[in-house]
Amino acid sequence: MPLRDTSADHAATDRTFQVDLRGLVDLLSHHLYSSPRVYLRELLQNAVDALTARHAVEPHGNFGIRLYADGKVVRVEDDGVGLTEADVHTFLATIGRSSKRAERIAEQRADFIGQFGIGLLSCFLVADEIHVLSRSARTPDAPAVEWRGRGDGSYTVRTLPASARPRPGTTVTLTPRSDAGEWTRPQQVHALARHFGSLLRHPVTFDDGSGGQAAPVNPEPAPWARSFPTPGARSRALAAYGEEVFGFAPLDTIELDLPAVGLKGIACVLPEAVPAGRRHGHRVHVKGMLLSEQAEEILPEWAFFVRCVVDVESLRPTASRESLYEDATLAAVRDALAERLREWIARAAASDPDLLGRFLQTHHLAVKSLAVHDDEILRMLLPWLPFETTDGHTTLDEFARTHRTVLVTSSVEEFRQVAAIASAAGLGVVNGGYTYDRELVHRMPEIRPEVSVADLDPATLTAHLDPVDRETELAAAPYLAQARDALAVFDCDVALRTFQPASAPALLVDSREARHERTRSRLAREQEGGLWGDILGALRQEAPRAQLILNQLNPLVRTAVAIDEPELARTSAEALYGQAVMLSRRPLRPAESSLINRSFLDLLAHALRKDS
Repeated sequence: MPLRDTSADHAATDRTFQVDLRGLVDLLSHHLYSSPRVYLRELLQNAVDALTARHAVEPHGNFGIRLYADGKVVRVEDDGVGLTEADVHTFLATIGRSSKRAERIAEQRADFIGQFGIGLLSCFLVADEIHVLSRSARTPDAPAVEWRGRGDGSYTVRTLPASARPRPGTTVTLTPRSDAGEWTRPQQVHALARHFGSLLRHPVTFDDGSGGQAAPVNPEPAPWARSFPTPGARSRALAAYGEEVFGFAPLDTIELDLPAVGLKGIACVLPEAVPAGRRHGHRVHVKGMLLSEQAEEILPEWAFFVRCVVDVESLRPTASRESLYEDATLAAVRDALAERLREWIARAAASDPDLLGRFLQTHHLAVKSLAVHDDEILRMLLPWLPFETTDGHTTLDEFARTHRTVLVTSSVEEFRQVAAIASAAGLGVVNGGYTYDRELVHRMPEIRPEVSVADLDPATLTAHLDPVDRETELAAAPYLAQARDALAVFDCDVALRTFQPASAPALLVDSREARHERTRSRLAREQEGGLWGDILGALRQEAPRAQLILNQLNPLVRTAVAIDEPELARTSAEALYGQAVMLSRRPLRPAESSLINRSFLDLLAHALRKDS
């Protein structure tokens, strides 16, 4: 039986989404906005955009914003472009659409802060009802219009006589809920207004209802927008502003100016070092309105030695208006600000060595991270950067004056093992175990062609240790054989040499790579015959052994090699190995911890038996 087409029997019907306003407000409060305090920012933002639109109509008008909070109501009044009754129905009653999007109100989107048209809903975070009274400046004879929106999704609109709002503009009034007092008290409203609006270009005042004079919220423009009698006065004002904003006296301030995107501000150099990679949030204003205090994305990761406060025209905020939208413009701004920081370092290197010295002493790790990827900074600052060496903490420039061949270790542990011995032997060794250090030391010949750099290996060090005479070595042979047998479990050979300082009884020459290779070889032996054993066997190389080098100049060693009691000889060799391992400062393996404890107790027991 053929199938019958039933599409005509069940015609599709277009329907309209139903919006649960309470659910939407809950979504905003828990997932879009970081805190209910943003309600005041959104009200200020709407007022600023309304003033921007009013200035397009009356360029020379004197317009402002007035805030009022007395504990019972919160009111924001502006002299902006205002709304007609049709505007109210179109924009205030339609979620997701903004009057600022309308072509007849804003021909150019860049003049306005807002982008998303949901800001007014943030008021429902602190109030159950929003009251808007507005009168249009574009249609002077239009009546005033009143809109009341409620958290349950209902609203009313009515027109009023012009006398209800004598001047064009808009007044938004909130009656806070009892649980919103934290954000709507007069002192808090004033603090939030200063927090978000201190750099706004329109005058903003606050009245707490006490009958006193309204207080200015933004009494003066940002310091970078003001004129000063001298460069020194300007520098001091910028530093004072940075200290006020961030709570620390900056090591220096770097003025930032990118006309292409309308960015102005300062970068404050931190007076104390911070961990590598720890990124500080930066204070970003968009057209004067505070967007975020934690905008990490404005600078590259290596610039963790500064904190910035900037005001910018052309960067896009995200939907929450609490961070920046990652796009090509933000990437270009980040690159341009990075170049400003490089220029500041270059100026300090060229003209202010005292400042450069203080900066490098505090932030050498940040500069090293930059020098790895920036050839100009490398050439300029590598000779000045401090490194840990066998001559102490010094710059590579000073170190290279006495060591034409620079040896560099691959780890801090390796440097700790060899530092004292290498220094006594006249070798110049740099600790390459810290972040960026080994890579930077290897680039030293690019700056100082007369200097050669090589990785330190055990053969290089042992070649500088003096051999003992044949008679002494033959006399010590029985002890060395017993020591090798005792330490075979650790893949460790034993040799007798003479080296300075004489106070060092033994030197353990080993490397992390050698230990890893020995571990892989051991696993291959244990897994022999299986698939995993075949894989490890294919990777296996001749496993390099560690080497315990005993110092014949040390009195303790001279006594030990003369021991003729086998068990005591083994115990003393284990004790010398344990002491050398601890001096290397590498993590102890369980077997080594056990050996150290056992050898100590055995030597103690031997001493007690001898005394008794």
